[in-house]
Amino acid sequence: MDWRNALAGRLVVSCQAPVRSPLHEPSVIAAMAAAAVEGGAAGVRIDSPPHIRAVRARVDAPLIGLWKKVLPGYEVYITPQFQHAQEVAQAGADLIAIDATQRPRPGGEQLAELIRRIHTELNLPVMADVASFDEALVAEAAGADVVGTTLYGYTAETKQATPPGFELLAAMVATLKVPVICEGGIASPEMVRKALDLGAFTVVVGTAITGIDAKVQAFMQAL
Repeated sequence: MDWRNALAGRLVVSCQAPVRSPLHEPSVIAAMAAAAVEGGAAGVRIDSPPHIRAVRARVDAPLIGLWKKVLPGYEVYITPQFQHAQEVAQAGADLIAIDATQRPRPGGEQLAELIRRIHTELNLPVMADVASFDEALVAEAAGADVVGTTLYGYTAETKQATPPGFELLAAMVATLKVPVICEGGIASPEMVRKALDLGAFTVVVGTAITGIDAKVQAFMQAL
């Protein structure tokens, strides 16, 4: 799949739901993804093999797959090990998203080695989710095919920051040779436009489109 041409300058919708939500059903996630693509989204970002399989059965658009696995003693949780990437690939992902922060990795596997194995053993491109400019540089050097601002504001070092990281995005676009994806905190169409104007390769939107649970909670707090 020519994911570069398919996603360039376009919208990707992250279709996920909290584990305890009624929406956390493969068929529901697949329906969200199908609706997003029918509405014009160029691709989707999906968590976990069961959800990826369900979405793959309904959607032909590029699918960024990941697996959020919380492992005791580690903060890295987005597709933390090769075995998780392998299952994401087998479920039908076209790209594999991984945590590319500089935090300790389970099993001691180095970032470059994980990316190399995904390339050579799974024959799939890698989206590196980072939280900082330095991590973006490391991820590119490690062989990532595309780098995203996904974890900006979600690590100990960046927890005081509020996504989206437009300054981080601009710095990454100006320096990296690989495409840069803007993800995290995109709450309006105007913010999508701004990210693209700053040079984002594509923009991923999740909660603002598919986060029914979070939206209802916000309304209830106002009441």
